[in-house]
Amino acid sequence: MYWLGMYLRTTKRRNADGSEVRYYQLAENVWDAARGCAVAKVVYNFGRADQVDSEMLKRLAASILRVTGDGGAAARVIAPDGSAPVQVRDAWPYGGVYVLGQLWREVGIDRVLREHARSAKTRDAFERALFAMVANRALSPYSKLYCWEQWLREEVFLPSATDLELHHLYFAMDFLEDHKTAIEKAVYFQMADLLSVDVDLIFYDTTSLHFEVDEEDETEQHHHGRTYDASRKRGHAKNGRGDAPQIVIGLAVTRDGLPVRSWVFPGNRADVSTVAKVKEDLRGWRLGRCVFVGDAGMNSADNRRSLALGGGKYILATRMRGNDEVTNEVLSRAGRYQEVRDNLRVKEVIVSDGERRSRYVVCHNPAEAERQRQHRERTLAELEVELASLRQCNAGVHSKRVCELRTSARYGKYLKESATGQLSVDRGAVADAARYDGKWVITSNDDTLSAEDLALGYKQLMRVEECWRTLKSGLRLRPVFHRAPWRIQAHVTISVLSLLLERIAELRAADTWRNVRAQLERIQVVEYDHAQARIRQTTELRPEADALLRKLRVAAPPKLHAIEHPPVLDADA
Repeated sequence: MYWLGMYLRTTKRRNADGSEVRYYQLAENVWDAARGCAVAKVVYNFGRADQVDSEMLKRLAASILRVTGDGGAAARVIAPDGSAPVQVRDAWPYGGVYVLGQLWREVGIDRVLREHARSAKTRDAFERALFAMVANRALSPYSKLYCWEQWLREEVFLPSATDLELHHLYFAMDFLEDHKTAIEKAVYFQMADLLSVDVDLIFYDTTSLHFEVDEEDETEQHHHGRTYDASRKRGHAKNGRGDAPQIVIGLAVTRDGLPVRSWVFPGNRADVSTVAKVKEDLRGWRLGRCVFVGDAGMNSADNRRSLALGGGKYILATRMRGNDEVTNEVLSRAGRYQEVRDNLRVKEVIVSDGERRSRYVVCHNPAEAERQRQHRERTLAELEVELASLRQCNAGVHSKRVCELRTSARYGKYLKESATGQLSVDRGAVADAARYDGKWVITSNDDTLSAEDLALGYKQLMRVEECWRTLKSGLRLRPVFHRAPWRIQAHVTISVLSLLLERIAELRAADTWRNVRAQLERIQVVEYDHAQARIRQTTELRPEADALLRKLRVAAPPKLHAIEHPPVLDADA
């Protein structure tokens, strides 16, 4: 809320002889829509301060107060000599939410949301509510209740969201989910046009997100004419929480780690079964020469066939211990490695020909191979000590320890058991493990890409892993305080939108969002009383903050935000 009105202000001019002359002016704050802030307009010039009758100004003020029915306040008017003290009342972080707001508008998310709100014939503040939740994810991620009850009111300066109520946030989530597909597509096209996003390679991966509940969702639910499958199901948990119901989240990102689109699947959905849905949803997105890149969990005959339909191209990792074509023919094929760069060598292998032709690239990292070899040697040394202690004692007493070793993820793969129940190191298993040190195998149906291109393209799949880490740690994707499937999906979409803004800031600043955020939080809005006004003003920019804003391609924030009358005190107090 901005207060616009008149006040007495002082200006200064320095003469050629070094003396300073002050002038009194009657000024009025007028809202400038183009600049997005209040600007001062001079209504009347009283002239030089040393030539103005100060008693006349006091009489004028007393006359105004008498007419307005508060004549006793005349004694409280501060003399116009600049001696009024400044009393600081409050301060709020501003730089982070300001920059996120500028990026939000640059990408065009605000425009897209307003267009869909108009098409839905609603005037609710969905756009402001969604921005508030997205900014909260990036700056202080907690529940929606905390966002509304504490963060927006006490911890950040966002006057455009002060009128929001809690139900606006929840209704905005429903609105986002109802229009998710169209909004994501429009934002992608806007982003591609403005940011010149490289979409030759689209990286896709999934993760699981568990819930601290005991029971799975059993029945489908209906909302706004749509049917939602029971989503919280037990399945293969990538974080080891197989005891808890979960959802599966899919994420497609660009080479630079900018999220393109997200999906939410039931928790019992296998990774390989999600690819067909992803390709169908991205069809028609004008992705250019798009190559789908996925890990070994996406590699199946059906997925490769689905990705290849319509001339689609893919780069997929393959499993190496399945006693299949990769294990028996690709890894055993003789040939020299080609040096690509430090710690990366590649070797291309073609298996069969014609319709059965398969193209593989064996990648080898010597440094990683040496690390794995040393780790295995330490593990075997520990295992030998364990076996020696078993041989010195009665086997029956240690039968529990024998079972623990056999089922151990660390030691079990290197053990074998004799007919008499004695454990020993399986040297064949050790040699077989050494065969895979520092290696991974990828396959592709794109013959225009060299073996080096394929290897380097797949290595960038780590961008998705970075996104998962950011979503789960920095943006605190979980815990999820929602039960309805459409709210869960909206929560994921809000987190991905926040990730998009963070990644744009990171790419431009060439720094992590954590460091960028810390710098931006030093830009604050201060509220203080001075003379007859209560003022909200942005602090002076430090040189490092100014340099950061230039990197982010964001203009400096407005200096003046509001000028209000301070509360009137009783004359006798």
